Amino acid sequence: MPYPQFDRSRLSILPLDRRVSDIDLSVMIDPDGPLPEFSNPKLEAIANAVIRARDLGGARIMMYGAHVIRSGCGPWMIRLAEQGLITHFATNGAGSIHDFEFALKGYTCESVAKYISEGQFGLWEETGLLNDILAQGVKDGLGAGEAIGRYIWENDLPYKQYSVLANAYRLGIPATVHIGIGNDIIHEHPNCDGKVLGEASYTDFLVYAQSIAGLEHGVFLNFGSAVAGPEVYLKCLAMARNVAHQEGRTIYDITTAVFDLLDIEGDDYSATPPKSDPRYYFRPWKTILARTTADGGKSFYVRGSHGETLPNLAKLITDRIDVK
Repeated sequence: MPYPQFDRSRLSILPLDRRVSDIDLSVMIDPDGPLPEFSNPKLEAIANAVIRARDLGGARIMMYGAHVIRSGCGPWMIRLAEQGLITHFATNGAGSIHDFEFALKGYTCESVAKYISEGQFGLWEETGLLNDILAQGVKDGLGAGEAIGRYIWENDLPYKQYSVLANAYRLGIPATVHIGIGNDIIHEHPNCDGKVLGEASYTDFLVYAQSIAGLEHGVFLNFGSAVAGPEVYLKCLAMARNVAHQEGRTIYDITTAVFDLLDIEGDDYSATPPKSDPRYYFRPWKTILARTTADGGKSFYVRGSHGETLPNLAKLITDRIDVK
């Protein structure tokens, strides 16, 4: 006999203009403006690896967590894509929600403490529109990222110029969204369909796997995605290497870089910490920095806030393009 299920029709969904949002467009970092102060010698090597990957035809993939969008890095990410320096963006569900809210309203990010106390957290009308966008995308055979990007761009949302998903759609490069069911605020809404979430995200998983298949001589950059980033990458790389092995090819010449806040001492990440070390459970280290580059790749770890690391790396890369 089925267990009782929560009745979503009883929820009170309020308009976004009644929400106090913590972040607005003032956080956006202008690629033509001054850079945030940050210095790390590893950025030079990573920038060179991106240029090398472009010259050799390897994929240049950027996986990012939601905080990267909230930090105002979108304009720099778009600049990299416009110059052919990034060939695939990937994020989690929250990253796509912040991207959409910025494009629609010019603000995002509610106070969890305030609204969970009131029972209103995540229950905002306009944000729930994403469920309908995904449903239409599935009907059209699109993954989640392309469906959202198409909607923002083709409906001319007021601040579409700041949307990574919309500009990826404009430029014709993949931007995929890797959804964990129950992780995101739109999953609370009455118009959410689990079948749609699964199909939209699985389509993106396969699109992502195809991009990962091009990582020989390529670069994989992970900004602040501690779970989805390493875990989805790991499975896609296994699939890509399986086929490559059958065809007598390898996907070993990969440069990976992780940008996050955890303090990791030293420069050698080739060995995974022992299970007795809490850092063992920091998936980006064992997956992105160690295990998937063990057969000949290179890895780098850069500690710092995304609003500092990403623009400074992007500037180094684009400066090299200008020199060429």
